[in-house]
Amino acid sequence: MSKNIKAVTTADYNAVIATANQYVEGLRVGSSADIAKAFHQDAVMYGFTNGQLLGGPIKNLFDFVDSNGKAANITTRLDVLAITPTTAVVRVDMEQDAIGADYNDYLTLIKIDGSWEVIAKVYHQFEN
Repeated sequence: MSKNIKAVTTADYNAVIATANQYVEGLRVGSSADIAKAFHQDAVMYGFTNGQLLGGPIKNLFDFVDSNGKAANITTRLDVLAITPTTAVVRVDMEQDAIGADYNDYLTLIKIDGSWEVIAKVYHQFEN
């Protein structure tokens, strides 16, 4: 007989959302340093920006933010698509980033030493 045990606490859901929100707020103010707080130092990202593949180390995201500045009009919705005691996937539905584009980001997180960090970001940019 299986046990009826809640594997993931509400606090973990909230912490995962807080990490994703750290990323979004960094975009809002145009701070790659703030965004970096949400990401593992070895995180990667892949997606298409203006039809061109952008992939590799997360520094590519930091460079994008440093080049394009703040996204003062950004709006987002954060959804935890999956979560385990040590992993999570969050969808970031985003409108009006720094270049006026809309995206769906999928953030993969891992819990290391009690803290949630994004280890991978894949994204889709919509045509405006």
